Amino acid sequence: MSTNSIKNLGRGPFRPEQLSPGDPYELSNGHPVQCLPAGGRSSRANLVGGLALATDPAVDSAGVDTGYASDAYTLRAPDLAVGNVPDAPGWVKGAPPLAVEYADTGQDESDLPVKIRELLSAGTRLVWVVRLIGPRRVEVHRADTPIGTTPEIRVPGELLEAPGILSNPVPVEALFDPDAAQEAALRNLLQRHGYAGLDAVRAEGVARGKTEGKAEGKAEGELDALRMAILQVLESRGVRVDADVSSAVSAEMDRELLTLWLRRAAVCTDCRSLLDPP
Repeated sequence: MSTNSIKNLGRGPFRPEQLSPGDPYELSNGHPVQCLPAGGRSSRANLVGGLALATDPAVDSAGVDTGYASDAYTLRAPDLAVGNVPDAPGWVKGAPPLAVEYADTGQDESDLPVKIRELLSAGTRLVWVVRLIGPRRVEVHRADTPIGTTPEIRVPGELLEAPGILSNPVPVEALFDPDAAQEAALRNLLQRHGYAGLDAVRAEGVARGKTEGKAEGKAEGELDALRMAILQVLESRGVRVDADVSSAVSAEMDRELLTLWLRRAAVCTDCRSLLDPP
């Protein structure tokens, strides 16, 4: 049932415990709201945005379509949830600190403001609505602004901030552009291992070379830092590194190739794909 048909009704009869994971419904005040599968563009953007957000050093949990039972008659599942995503079955109580919704073709525009309001009322501090139709942009809805306030708009080239939720500002385009998301994820994963970013990895190598006091030591130190960062990023993402790949990384002497492998390490699911031709 669409929100248009239920907005003037009282409380409905349905409760979250009457639904099961996989059912194509959310609940708003006890009434079912149908949620159909996402199209290609929207589903792709979900995955891209999730990569940029879930890797942030401050994030300990994130999920896609996580169901939140905020009260006895409400069940909402934001496209992306950052925080409060336990590794356990069943609906999650409360709400995520940050929720992201992707609005594309077929979006129920009458339900969207209701869903945003219900999430914010349940404890979500920020809702980012990523508009995929027309000029790409993100609407920022905050819990600390009055209901009905016009949301802030962020466009590509600008940054999104979530103090107390994310460590790093997020480029708007990182929520839908794979290249931007991979850059953000690489920065995030390196920070989890104590590096400010790729430049810091290179600087560590330079410092090692200076300590050794010779040009070849400087170059080798930078290569060592890149090799170590590649393996650390893979390990932090739970990607198993086999002996052949580990040996190839350890033996590689081309700085540009190692830099490429470091970028791939932030997104690959199979360590052997690191060694694919450029």
